Amino acid sequence: MKKLFLITCMALCVSGAVTVRGEEKPPENPTVEARGAVLMDAETGRVLWGKNEHTPLAMASTTKIMTAVLVLESDRMEDVVTVSAKAAAAPKVKMYLSPGEKIRLGDLTLALMLESSNDAAIAIAEHLSGSVEAFCAEMTAKARQLGAQNTIFETPNGLDAGDHHSTAYDLALITRYALTVPGFIELTNTRSANFSSDKRGYSMHNKNRLLNEFPGANGVKTGFTNKAGHCFVGAAKREDMQLISVVLASGWGAGGRAQKWTDTKEVLNFGFNNFEFVTVITAEETAGQMPITRSRSDSVDYAFTCGVRAPLAGHEKDDVFVEFYVPVSLQAPVAAGDLVGSARVFIGEKFFREVPLTATADAARHDFKTSLEKILNNWLGLVTTEEVNIILPELFE
Repeated sequence: MKKLFLITCMALCVSGAVTVRGEEKPPENPTVEARGAVLMDAETGRVLWGKNEHTPLAMASTTKIMTAVLVLESDRMEDVVTVSAKAAAAPKVKMYLSPGEKIRLGDLTLALMLESSNDAAIAIAEHLSGSVEAFCAEMTAKARQLGAQNTIFETPNGLDAGDHHSTAYDLALITRYALTVPGFIELTNTRSANFSSDKRGYSMHNKNRLLNEFPGANGVKTGFTNKAGHCFVGAAKREDMQLISVVLASGWGAGGRAQKWTDTKEVLNFGFNNFEFVTVITAEETAGQMPITRSRSDSVDYAFTCGVRAPLAGHEKDDVFVEFYVPVSLQAPVAAGDLVGSARVFIGEKFFREVPLTATADAARHDFKTSLEKILNNWLGLVTTEEVNIILPELFE
């Protein structure tokens, strides 16, 4: 009953506001040629900048980020894959696998991510799911689970087909998750690899120039098709900030190939140069006090259950505020740790985080009925608890 009471009372709310810092002008937005682009903080998922970030676009071989995630999560890297004729027939870029060739799944995944091998992607899909179609359905389902609602996978390699598309925002979400999958960062940071199948040896070299050209770079994947143009999902970490950049359709031809690197560096530099983490809420810090009835105490303190920090540009530090959603009052008994409300953090007009609020101390119930119960039960010791439950209602009739 107590929990139901607390939840019901949350509709009665009080608003509060927080800290203000010195005034600063907003930073100038990055200039990119990409048709769709986004910059996301990996820790919080906050979008720091975007350009048509929710517009559906072809995404070429950045598709293979999800392919690699499903391989890593399958925990079958030591499987031996038998290459089908369909996989061997995949168009360039490819390893030139041959039908019937037997090769380790983990080695196919290296080829997938280091050199973007399209035949490796088909072989992986068929081995893990039985068919390309079934594997792509799993890819799309995984995207939905991660919140990537505007993504449809129709190929495991990113070649143009059907309604195969994503958005810059969705790819950032997928990559944010991928960076947490054990083995993914190690995979995308592998500079070169040598391995063999039952028929021949292979030597793979990572095509991600960002790893050599941008301090802190730790991913992720290039892409190009005639429909998608030159694309790149990048990642870089400096100190405690891990950023994800996505640029889709940075151009075509030699100019587009160079532009995707220029666009990516422009976006990442914008993030590192203009944002820093600021502690907005400190864990277990007292947030406020609310009246309490039927108790010796007049009030009870409540506190934030966890800390919140946010990546903010200088001018945004003026715009952070917290709204408190708590009851007008509480009725005892209340125990330390009981949920009593929530705090919602906003950056400007945009919701950022919600934090539960809990009571910091016990507040025992104290009224005539409970006092009499204590006397009968604890002091006189004349009756049992069951008898008290019978006597008390009769006394108050």
